[in-house]
Amino acid sequence: MKLLEPFLDWQDDIKAWRRDIHAHPELSYEEVRTADRVAERLTEWGIPMHRGLGGTGVVGIIEGRQPGLGAIGLRADMDALPLQEQNTFAHASQHPGKMHGCGHDGHTAMLLNAAHYLSQHRDFAGTVYVIFQPAEEGAAGAKRMIEEGLFEKFPMQAVFGMHNWPGLPLGHFGVTPGPIMASSNEFVIEIEGKGAHAGMPHLGHDPIMAAVNTAQALQTIISRNRHPLEGGVVSVTQIHAGSAMNVIPGLATLKGTVRTFTNETLDMIEQRMTSIVTHTAMAMGCEGRLTFKRNYPATINSEKETAFCVEVMTSIVGQTQVDAKVVPTMGAEDFAFMLEQVPGCYVWIGNGMGEHRDAGHGLGPCMLHNGSYDFNDDLLPLGATYWVRIVEQWFTKNS
Repeated sequence: MKLLEPFLDWQDDIKAWRRDIHAHPELSYEEVRTADRVAERLTEWGIPMHRGLGGTGVVGIIEGRQPGLGAIGLRADMDALPLQEQNTFAHASQHPGKMHGCGHDGHTAMLLNAAHYLSQHRDFAGTVYVIFQPAEEGAAGAKRMIEEGLFEKFPMQAVFGMHNWPGLPLGHFGVTPGPIMASSNEFVIEIEGKGAHAGMPHLGHDPIMAAVNTAQALQTIISRNRHPLEGGVVSVTQIHAGSAMNVIPGLATLKGTVRTFTNETLDMIEQRMTSIVTHTAMAMGCEGRLTFKRNYPATINSEKETAFCVEVMTSIVGQTQVDAKVVPTMGAEDFAFMLEQVPGCYVWIGNGMGEHRDAGHGLGPCMLHNGSYDFNDDLLPLGATYWVRIVEQWFTKNS
């Protein structure tokens, strides 16, 4: 593993920053303290910045010493989850119900570390924008930054993102061209019937039975309407109806999510859901209504930029520790909005199996969105090295 030497020297400092962020988690669009800490460091290193995109976003501007054209962006997310931390080690969350359970504290620390190095080693021909983004966890902070002018204020030829990945060994990377993470969408189905006494069901129209039949029929979309090799998931996660044992209610509600890798599959699923909801309810004397909300699009890596990132990762850890055709996940990521606007690549960096956690960690595996999760501080030099090598090799190839 070829790590840049300064990152090994700075590891204790950057670990302390990471753990400070972990201990003070802030939810989407509330990342005031975190953004202040980022800005303080950038100022200390002489990096000019723009604040306020997306509310709490910070964009640092690092100019190379050599004349050149073009710019690239490196992005890290800053927000925490509305999750109760189960760990009791010294840097555990100090704010009940808030936790860095996805590693955004580590992502912020790795990009800060890279910015520190780049501020001292500017022998590249171009401009690097270090993007500290708010509100990745369901609140579309990337989309808001774009809407508020991210790519107009900071034009760039490519943008790159990275996420720690539990289960992938430390020192390994995973990436794939095309879709790497799915779109995230949610739905609410309301089935209105006619309430009645439970002992006289013939006098009503039972929305519960219509809801049960609808939930079962929705599963045929994936098994009978989707190409077997095209990814897609329809999950009914909630059913609500009734309030008394002896009353057939007048309304039943179903809620859930849809995940796909392509808009074509998503369009088909929404169309089929509309038909199933309407006609299943009608067949049982009820009225069905579907509300379908598209949240995050699929995260789709550009072919050229992905091949470039594979070269960079291989130069650091070797070919055997880079999975260049990693199996995509049905999880979602709002970096997808950036990739819709600018070519780029989103990669996974191994967080290990959880053996890095200090004494006092909670029960259960060290997985994302888990109360016993903690970011692996041994990743900090590797992730920062990756960011720096992206910059150096990109401008060498494209200057």
